[in-house]
Amino acid sequence: PPPVAPLSSAPRLYDSCLAAKTLEAAGIPTTVADARFMKPLDRGLINRLADAHDVLITIEEGSIGGFGDHVLHYAALEGLLDDGKLKIRPMVLPDRYIEHASQKEQYEEAGLSAEHIVGTAKSLVGRGKKRSEHEEVRADSRAKKNGAAASSAQ
Repeated sequence: PPPVAPLSSAPRLYDSCLAAKTLEAAGIPTTVADARFMKPLDRGLINRLADAHDVLITIEEGSIGGFGDHVLHYAALEGLLDDGKLKIRPMVLPDRYIEHASQKEQYEEAGLSAEHIVGTAKSLVGRGKKRSEHEEVRADSRAKKNGAAASSAQ
């Protein structure tokens, strides 16, 4: 399998490391990179990751238009995507309201948990579900949670 590089900001770094352990155990080489500074972009780090990996996943607690989009824009301008070898996937908070819950439950619902990082990586290397299938799993999870909340309210 091609090597994978999660590029994460500090709040999601722990889950990125957990995901890396799972991916390594599945035989998928993984390098976790700490995006210590979101601005200015660490262009050298991005270039090194792009040169050594086929998959780059940015993970952040921001929304669309944030760090991951800046990385993607930089990669496009620098021609890092031109040969079709590098796949980049930003993982961000969804553009919708997330119910009050524990932080872990909110990350799970948002699709930013270690399991979601693993699923995204596996789908990009051809060893997992496609994105639409992940969305269905997340929707099922929300439906179960809402059903449980409705049951306890009665």
